[in-house]
Amino acid sequence: METILAAYWKTSSHAAMSEDEACTLRANSNALGSQTKYWVLIMQYGKSQEAIDRLTAEQRRVTQEAGTERPFTGEYNDHTEPGIYVDIVSGEPLFASSDKFESGCGWPSFTKPIVSANINELRDTSHGMIRTEVRSTHGDSHLGHVFPDGPADRGGLRYCINSASLRFIHRDDMESEGYGEYLDQVEEV
Repeated sequence: METILAAYWKTSSHAAMSEDEACTLRANSNALGSQTKYWVLIMQYGKSQEAIDRLTAEQRRVTQEAGTERPFTGEYNDHTEPGIYVDIVSGEPLFASSDKFESGCGWPSFTKPIVSANINELRDTSHGMIRTEVRSTHGDSHLGHVFPDGPADRGGLRYCINSASLRFIHRDDMESEGYGEYLDQVEEV
């Protein structure tokens, strides 16, 4: 007899299964060994009050109030490990480490999103400037801004992103956390 398993995890309070339950199910499925035919983790992204409540004061200020962290203070400004960066609120994949570059601006900089559909670009006229704000599609988190002064040989864009809006998933953990489909976009070390 073959066992077919499927876990549905989404960040809303109406999730069919919590993240912890999905991990328990996966652990139990591993114990079934060869009887287990399929393991499918279907990621659905969204904003929930539970996710907002888990944010630090700085993460809340940046993502929910369109704040900006001070330059050169963010956790990921000098970060160089292989993996992907996801929205701290929704978990939707945003940027790959292979698209990160040192721009000298004081915030993590990327040449392009890992999935363009997960990024919304909006006109921002705050602070007496005209800029393009970058927000996550599913979490509606303020991420930062995009500028046309990135490396020309990589498309010419610089996505200037607040570390406080991101969570890093190391390449070694991507499969187990449900992001295995993006492994081909992360460089080997």
